[in-house]
Amino acid sequence: MLADSDIVPQCIVHPGSLGGLISLYESNYLKLAALLGEPSRQPGSAVSRTPRDCDLHLSIEEGSRYTRWLRLTYLFAEGTEAVAEPDVAIRLYLDARVAEVASWAGFQRHPRLATLMRWHLGELDRRWARNTALGKWLDFLLDNGHSYAQAAGGPGAA
Repeated sequence: MLADSDIVPQCIVHPGSLGGLISLYESNYLKLAALLGEPSRQPGSAVSRTPRDCDLHLSIEEGSRYTRWLRLTYLFAEGTEAVAEPDVAIRLYLDARVAEVASWAGFQRHPRLATLMRWHLGELDRRWARNTALGKWLDFLLDNGHSYAQAAGGPGAA
């Protein structure tokens, strides 16, 4: 398995730069590949269960030959409803081997994150914040044993 430390940048990357952001996309792709087992999985849904963390819900909502659109979330009971938190939509580019956060519902709900978002108003800064957070969450998920790799029949088989 490849690790994000195996990525050799073709240029000098600096935090906050476009080149650095693309390296972050590459790193997140590798982490998602480790979590999913096979990034080109077909649309469907699955749940990863581990004794060390909450159930992790995966939904691959769309797919084409070169892309996948997926969601990762925990579901929490709030009264009679289930609340998705965090609710992260991720776009995978299979041919380029990169993954980017397309949206992160509720990212600004938390007071500290809302403060960070006010400080960094540029689009590049917002992308850095969301994709850095995704990378750290993926590290946490993998460290806690989450995986969809054993679901050989696709996401619905987990």
